[in-house]
Amino acid sequence: RSQIAEGFLRSFDDKLEVVSAGTKPASKVNQNSVKVMNEVDIDISSQYPKDVDQFTDHDFDYVVTVCDNAKESCPAFVGETEHLHWPFEDPAQCVGDEPTVLNEFRRIRDEIRQKIAEYLQDNSPISVE
Repeated sequence: RSQIAEGFLRSFDDKLEVVSAGTKPASKVNQNSVKVMNEVDIDISSQYPKDVDQFTDHDFDYVVTVCDNAKESCPAFVGETEHLHWPFEDPAQCVGDEPTVLNEFRRIRDEIRQKIAEYLQDNSPISVE
């Protein structure tokens, strides 16, 4: 989810400094995330999971959590950080055949894109088209 969100944010404005990190990062980006983002012409194949603890001393304008577990276990960040909590179901937990799983990844991808677009429309000069 965070890798998908990072991909969308980078695609909306390449001047944004965006990092995604997790409280329990996987060893690599889920290939289904890469596939469904490629379907919307966004390549996240060069992204990689990072541990949120490596960023605790960084100054962020925004910290967005995308699952309930992250909200509860996310470390505190320094500075004037606005915290946003946008929980999305974990598509990696979907069980089924490949089309079923990919459809779940697409659903979550679309929910993430919509949430980001709505937020930026109301809170930012960034154009989301």
